[in-house]
Amino acid sequence: MVSFGLIGDWNPVPGHVTTWKPTPECIARVHAAPPHPVPPSHIQEEYLKSAYRNRDSGFRFSRLCLVTFDIFEPLNADAMTQAVNGFLRKHDTFASWFHTDEHGVVRHVTDPEFVELAPTDVGEFDDQEALRQHVQDTTPGPTSWDCFSFGVIDHGDTFTVYAAVDHLNTDGISQALTFFELRTLYTEAAAGTLNVQPCLGSYLEYCTREREASAQLTSRSHEVRTWIDLVRENGGDLPTFALPLDAHAEKYTRSEVRDFPLFDKELADAFDEACERAGAKITGGIFAAAAIAEYELVGKKNYLGLTPKSTRTTPGEFGAIGWFSSLIPVHFTVSGTLTFSHLAGVAQRAFESGKLLSNVSYHRVLELVTPDSGITTQPGWSAPMISYVDVRKLPGADIVSSVNGGLFGNQGSSDEVYMWINRFENHTGATFMFPGTDVARRSIDRYFAAIGDVFLSVARTGDYSFADAVSGRTA
Repeated sequence: MVSFGLIGDWNPVPGHVTTWKPTPECIARVHAAPPHPVPPSHIQEEYLKSAYRNRDSGFRFSRLCLVTFDIFEPLNADAMTQAVNGFLRKHDTFASWFHTDEHGVVRHVTDPEFVELAPTDVGEFDDQEALRQHVQDTTPGPTSWDCFSFGVIDHGDTFTVYAAVDHLNTDGISQALTFFELRTLYTEAAAGTLNVQPCLGSYLEYCTREREASAQLTSRSHEVRTWIDLVRENGGDLPTFALPLDAHAEKYTRSEVRDFPLFDKELADAFDEACERAGAKITGGIFAAAAIAEYELVGKKNYLGLTPKSTRTTPGEFGAIGWFSSLIPVHFTVSGTLTFSHLAGVAQRAFESGKLLSNVSYHRVLELVTPDSGITTQPGWSAPMISYVDVRKLPGADIVSSVNGGLFGNQGSSDEVYMWINRFENHTGATFMFPGTDVARRSIDRYFAAIGDVFLSVARTGDYSFADAVSGRTA
């Protein structure tokens, strides 16, 4: 099973560290790249602006995504150099860098052939915490072009590979691709058969397409009106977590992560089958369970949730590295027959409707709303998110466990609760990231107790019935 969590949960075996850094000539050429007319994607732009606003936070405010895996043979450093450079040159998201200030964000694009990383011998590490800190300290943030780092921890007969990439240039699918491609490129280079094929997908072209489409939107466009109506019905703002978090007691509340087991293989299959009988897929079932949990905990009948949706559309983009993602709304009402089997189909249809807004970023909607729209969402907003990933379908999923694969993130700051439900071959679990407060910890326990009851009841009995009243669950 792949390991998930914060970088603090990564437990690398100590050893001799080599990192790959841009050469001085590479840095000079990249920094000389002229401005480029294509803006960042909407999600990148808001991310960069948020990082700029919080540049004096005293910690890494941006998100760092770490991919790790083992290779069970002695290190061939020349082969790793070829693999790292081949990977970076193949994906054009790594050819861009951005200048951000109070006036906005400007893209610069370099020639991918100018990208050249060379190995640096860092030395022996005998402490796991020192290794974790080294990776974070030596990976620049999104205001730098090289907001990525690559390295190995050599153990003699085996070694651990790590790739740390700022969220600016990656997403969940990209992290799986990074594992698969780096491993493949290294294996080919070590065998003398490296042949880096051009990537058929371009993140720069994706940004161009997104911006051209969003430029055609107005406040009267159907998709924009749909977003506005949904948010206005929610009181004029995006949803917040159903239970107290005490996230604003300080200016910044550092993130915590907790993992909860959900299903073994048999129960996951049973939940899948129950969803299918109800006219839903697992995603619909998850949102039905979330709506039931909120209804039982706080009596909320109008459910509005958010989930990330891949915005990859062309065949080439499914093999491209970049931040191809947007949040979509899932909105429905808890009413009628108060059973999971009734609500799952409703939730699935709401998810399908939300997918129609995949290419209309809420960031763009906020640029178009008028003062009389009733929308109160402010810049730098955050909102709870639920994500479902069938890890079995990701590139390299069949081998990730055998090579001790891991996906980790840095301990940034959280105002809200993010839940990932990840399905593996023999295990399905829920991972929560939330503000690290005592209030939030208790709320996460209450929430998982509620949603976990729904999941297990459906998996074991095929359904879940709930009363037309708040359950009165206590803290």
